[in-house]
Amino acid sequence: MPVGTVKFFNSSKGYGFIAPDEGGGDAFVHISAVERAGMASLNQDQRIKYELETDKRGKTSAVNLEAA
Repeated sequence: MPVGTVKFFNSSKGYGFIAPDEGGGDAFVHISAVERAGMASLNQDQRIKYELETDKRGKTSAVNLEAA
């Protein structure tokens, strides 16, 4: 399970990005994934574990979030 740091998260817009520890592109994270994990929001610089999932449109996002 990749681990990263929350780079940006805007609760009112409902999305943000996680910078993976192993480098590469930032992972998009939607508020629905945050809420499914039982969290109200994410904070900048918060450490998080996640999995990547690709939807029907080919967009990849972070899911199955856990505090790291």
